[in-house]
Amino acid sequence: MSGTQGVAGGGDFRPRVEKLLTDILGLMGFPARLDLQDATDGSLSVALHFESGAPPGVEPGKRSQVLDSLQFLLNKMLHRPGVERRWVMLGAGAHPEPRPRREAAAQQQAPASAQAATVEQVAASTPAQKPARAAAPAPAAQPPQRNARGGQPAQQAAKPAQAPAPAKGAEADERSLQVEEDPAFREAVRKLAEKSASLGRFYAFAAMKTEDRARVLKAVEGVGGVKVAAEGEGRNRRVVFTPAKPAPMPKRSLLPDDDEDDVDA
Repeated sequence: MSGTQGVAGGGDFRPRVEKLLTDILGLMGFPARLDLQDATDGSLSVALHFESGAPPGVEPGKRSQVLDSLQFLLNKMLHRPGVERRWVMLGAGAHPEPRPRREAAAQQQAPASAQAATVEQVAASTPAQKPARAAAPAPAAQPPQRNARGGQPAQQAAKPAQAPAPAKGAEADERSLQVEEDPAFREAVRKLAEKSASLGRFYAFAAMKTEDRARVLKAVEGVGGVKVAAEGEGRNRRVVFTPAKPAPMPKRSLLPDDDEDDVDA
C-alpha cells in the first residue's frame, strides 16, 4: 500500500476524479470531455466540455444549480474521514473562477475590524469639548399629589384594575354539547371501547370534528373497564381510550442496523 493511497491530494487523486465524473455524467446521459487543471488556490479545476449538449439549466461559462449539486456530490465522495482534503471545482465549457475560502475571507475581514476598533479607541480617548455655558439645572420633580386621605396618588387610585386575560387554547367540553345521535356510529364506538377494556389496548380517534368527538363521549357512557376522554388542543385534539388494566405489548424482533464500515474506501 503506497503512502499516497487514500489521501485526497495524493497521486491517485486525479484518476479518481476522472473516474467518478465520467461515471456520474454517463449515468446522467451527458458525457463530457474533462480538462483538469491545478488552480491557484490549491484546488483542482475541471472544465466540462459536453459532447452532445449540456444538461438543462447549464450554460457555458455560468454557474448553475446542476453544476453546484454535481460539485457537492463529487467532493462528498472524494473526501473521506481522516484524509487530506483537496476541493474540486467544476465549470461548464471553461474553468471556473476561483472562489475565496472562508479562511481567506476571515483574514480579509480581520484588518477592517482592527481598523474600526482603532478608530473607536481614538474617539474614546479624545476629550469632549466643554460647552460655552453651563446647562441650567433641571427643575425638581414635584411629588405626586395624594388624595385627601393620604393614600396613593389620585391618578393611580382612579386607574381601574385590569381583568385577568382568558387562558389561551382552552377547549370546550364535548360532553356538554347537544348532538344528534347516530345508532350505527354509537354501536361501533361501544364495541371499540369494550375491545379496549378486554384486551388492555390503547386506542384513539384523531382528526374528528367537535360534534363527532361529542358523539363518541356520549356513546361510551356505561362501558366499564375503560376511560375515554378528549385530549390535546386544536388540530391535535383526539379522543383516547385508556383501559383500566393495560396489557404489555408483545416484543418484536428488531432488524439489524446497516453496517457502513463494509463500504470500501
